[in-house]
Order: sequence, then C-alpha cells, then structure tokens
Amino acid sequence: MNIALIILLVFGVFILLSSFFTVKQQTAVVVERFGKFLSIRQSGLQLKIPLIDRIAGRVNLKIQQLDVIIETKTKDNVFVKLKVSVQFMVIKETVYDAFYKLEYPHDQITSYVFDVVRAEVPKLKLDDVFERKDDIAIAVKGELNEAMTTYGYTIINTLVTDIDPDIQVKNAMNRINAADREKTVAEFEAEASRIRIVAKAEAEAESKRLQGQGIANQRREIAKGLVESVDVLNRVGINSQEASALIVVTQHYDTLQAIGADANSNLILLPNSPQAGSDMLNNMIASFSASNQVGELMKKRNAKAASKRENIIEMPDKPDAPETPEIEE
Repeated sequence: MNIALIILLVFGVFILLSSFFTVKQQTAVVVERFGKFLSIRQSGLQLKIPLIDRIAGRVNLKIQQLDVIIETKTKDNVFVKLKVSVQFMVIKETVYDAFYKLEYPHDQITSYVFDVVRAEVPKLKLDDVFERKDDIAIAVKGELNEAMTTYGYTIINTLVTDIDPDIQVKNAMNRINAADREKTVAEFEAEASRIRIVAKAEAEAESKRLQGQGIANQRREIAKGLVESVDVLNRVGINSQEASALIVVTQHYDTLQAIGADANSNLILLPNSPQAGSDMLNNMIASFSASNQVGELMKKRNAKAASKRENIIEMPDKPDAPETPEIEE
C-alpha cells in the first residue's frame, strides 16, 4: 500500500511539473490540444494541461540569414557564381502562418532567389553585373517580400555579397586591367618625355639666341675697333688699304701667338712659314688695287650708260642715228 502511494505521488509530481514550461526570449511556442491548434505562447513561464495539451513546435523570432549560391550566365555568355545573402524573420503576429503554412522556409526562399537572379543576370553583361549588383539585390528583395509575406515571413534585406566569374575570365579581366594601366603609364611617360624634349629645345634655342647676340655684339665691337684703328692710321699718313692690310697681318700674328700659348692645342695654321705674313700683305694690297681698278671701270661704264639714256629721253622725235662703234678703253 505504501509503495502504490509513493508511485502515485511520484506520478502526481511528474504530472504537475509537466504542466509548466518556459519560453525563451525572441521565441514563440505553438501549443496544440489533441492535435488541434490551441494557442501561441510568448516568452516566460507558461502552463498547459498535462496529457491533453502538447508543444507542437517552437518558432524562432530572431533575424536569420540564408546564403544562397547561384551559378548563372550573363548576357555576354560568361558563367558566374553569385552569393546572395537573405536576411529574414518571422512576423510576431503571424506565427501561425509561419508554422502551419510553410514547412521548409529555407528551401522556399532559395527557390525564389534562384528564380529572380536567373531572370535578372542574363539581361546584363559581366561588367554591368558588378556595377548593378544592388539592383539585383533590390529585385530579389521585392520578389521575396511579395511571396513570403503570405507565409508570415518578412525580408529584412538582401545582399549580393560575392560575384565569382570563371577563373579564365578573371585572368582575362586582370590582363585587361594590367594592359590598361600600362597604357596609362606609357602615356604619362611619353608626355613627360615630350615635356623634357620641348624644355630642352627651348633652352637650346634660348642659348643659341643669346649666343648669337653675344657674337653679334662681339663682331660689332670688333668692327668699331677696326674703324677706330683705320682712322688712327689714316691720321698718320697710311691709306685705308695699307691700314686694313696692316690690321689683318697684326691679327694673323696675334692668332699665332694665341695658338702657341696653348700647350694642348692641336690646331694647324697653314701657311705657317716666316714669309707668310709678308706674302699675305702683298696679296692683300694687290687684291685691293685690282678691286679699285675694276670699281673705277664699272663707274665709267655706268656713267656712259646713264648719259645715253638721258639723250634718248630728251630727243624722242628724231630719227635714229646710226650707231658709231665704241672703242673700249
């Protein structure tokens, strides 16, 4: 009798304890009575009738994330793998629909993601897929929200977290980028080289201009000095030809002296004999004399031609007289 009482007490305590259960935060518990929906219990200590009521299941009310990897083809026939992360949660007020209407929510979400991505990506080229991944995510979110709200789920956000084309395509894209960067580098280097060449040419042109000005100034001063030297020699009774010859000979010997003063000079001046100076002077005097004679002859001829032209202009109506042969002097 005592044993039966003990067993009864133990069974009673078990029944009493099984009447109470706890629900964690951000969790909902679905309670059924004889297999029929009874109620939804929120977080805290809850009570049910033992052997009559039972916990049918627990629904997570936290934000969950599902990563879906899809392989599809772009408009330019490139196969890519996209990783789409879907963040979703059960609406607290529609736990009944989330529990009873949809058995495998992850599979349902995956199917919709596949459907939307394989409808959107084939419209875009590979480069556009990278640039417009946010548009793909927005399209996925809109389609999922419309479909999953019926089942008590809401889509918090969708993200295209990875775009992975075929390895050969990636290598080709890297080569294209590398070639483009090398082209840019070459353009900058060519521009820098052009600037250096232009600057060097401008500097050389400026240097030549200044050098020419210096030479011109030097020759101008030399000419002034020669004029002054000739004037001085003329004042002492030396005519211009002899003065010019004397100056040339003097410069000739000055040049020889300058060459001899430089021990490292390899310049050879020809002729370089002792009588070279006197020969040069004699040749110059003879040249000046010959040039003077030629000049006087040219002046006479020009004067005769001018007088003939004046006679023709003064007597235009007279008949032409027979020309008398001129005796050349």
